Amino acid sequence: MDEREADAARRVILSGWVTQGPEVAAFEREFAQLVGAPHACAVSNCTTALHLALLTAGVKAGDEVITVSHSFIATANVVRYCGASPVFVDIEPDTYNIDPELVAAAISPRTRAILVVHQMGMPCNLERIIAIARSRSVPVIEDAACAIGSEILWEGNWEKIGRPHGEITCFSFHPRKVISTGDGGMITTASGDWDASFRLFRQHAMSVPDMVRHGSPKVIFESYPTLGFNYRMTDIQAAVGREQLHRLSDIVSSRRLLAGRYEQLLAGIPGLRLPHEPPWARSNWQSYCVRLADGCNQKRVMQSMLDAGIATRRGIMCSHREPPYADALVSGSLAKSEAAQDHGLILPLFPQMTPSDQERVAAELKAACTLC
Repeated sequence: MDEREADAARRVILSGWVTQGPEVAAFEREFAQLVGAPHACAVSNCTTALHLALLTAGVKAGDEVITVSHSFIATANVVRYCGASPVFVDIEPDTYNIDPELVAAAISPRTRAILVVHQMGMPCNLERIIAIARSRSVPVIEDAACAIGSEILWEGNWEKIGRPHGEITCFSFHPRKVISTGDGGMITTASGDWDASFRLFRQHAMSVPDMVRHGSPKVIFESYPTLGFNYRMTDIQAAVGREQLHRLSDIVSSRRLLAGRYEQLLAGIPGLRLPHEPPWARSNWQSYCVRLADGCNQKRVMQSMLDAGIATRRGIMCSHREPPYADALVSGSLAKSEAAQDHGLILPLFPQMTPSDQERVAAELKAACTLC
């Protein structure tokens, strides 16, 4: 971010309308156009986006939602918010994404939705998953928190994640994502009815939106026909988001170049496994996660790199290892998810990285791996 985002926020602050309003509406239109979705609804963050997605899809107490444990805990939490139970299945070790062949076996009469994650920006195998879901009449909801700008080859054409492939897609604008509004989220869908549901739920289920009421020449009394939530995005955030959208293409291009350079620099480190991008996917490379050799001590490698002034993160967490999900439903083994957490190492990757920055990371990683 720079002065452009600061100017956008200043403009809104001085406009007299800072909560959900015209900037949010413009951000929604521009986002929908960018990804090729008929509808886009802005919300306060991706967790609330996922919650509204599941509620609108009809997930309720007693239902099951098939998903992965290998994701930030919010993915599992939103299922519990609805009173339903997550059913965890394992991942593919090369892409860190849900294994489609395990999804079919996990479907039961209680399955209300399949919640897939495009982990670290890498698109999952939507074509296979959606075919399975359609055969069982189960909606697919995409947790695309990390995947803004990622693409998938769909029926011979490259299409952005967020264009309706499943029923609903949810994005995050947290500062760790490729673009940010400080915090915030977006929901895309092809269904006008479901979009209307998101908009009702996000604003306390108020029958008349603020802008309509305040802009009316006549007095309007609103009603609240159902239980709603305060899941709104502010106009300040949306104005920043609109500026960020202008940068997205350049940001993703830079990240893809950096990922390609990492592949060259890291190829010679013994035992190190690099992330795999399938031929039908174009990742935004929100994160670049390598897999350490089985005998390598993850924490020791991370500490060695930190001592050299390079911050890393461990592999993505597994929710079933956390106390709230110790008794969660599991379909089969989660050994690959656990191995990804225990041996994964996320390296620095940001558009401002220089070739010398990456060479330093590669050299320090190679040195750290020799300590294993």
